[in-house]
Amino acid sequence: MEKLWAPWRIEYILNADKSGECIFCNALEGNSKDNHIIIIRDTCFALLNKYPYNSGHLMVAPKKHTDDLALLSRDELADMMELTRDCKQLLTSVMNPHGFNIGINLGRVAGAGILDHIHIHIVPRWNGDTNFMPVIGDTKVLPQSLYDTGIVLKKKAQELSLD
Repeated sequence: MEKLWAPWRIEYILNADKSGECIFCNALEGNSKDNHIIIIRDTCFALLNKYPYNSGHLMVAPKKHTDDLALLSRDELADMMELTRDCKQLLTSVMNPHGFNIGINLGRVAGAGILDHIHIHIVPRWNGDTNFMPVIGDTKVLPQSLYDTGIVLKKKAQELSLD
């Protein structure tokens, strides 16, 4: 059997449950070397996923550190949905995907990789974006770096007055 390597994933695999720190809070406080924040609003913000399913994979999180939707105010919930809508518009204008997966994973069994800070995933999808690499090699090929993707998305967010 051939081996396909994705060495950048090991950092996440080894440290996902160990750091004790919140990636969202660290990014918002500027404590992250590469915070990848695209848009900041009054109660929430959007950032690129450091371990994306596809290019442009964004996450929308409240500024409030919580794992429970019931602990968010109506305004916080509305702001998160509005930012999710705006991020979808942003990704559409920049990347022209054929569709989206948008959702919240609550709990480890539901696929949540970060349990203590609720967030919404916005994953652009294209016809044919599933191929043999993830199925056979457990590897995803992303054609653009997070840094470069962030620059393009931030610029377009400013042009569209989304920030």
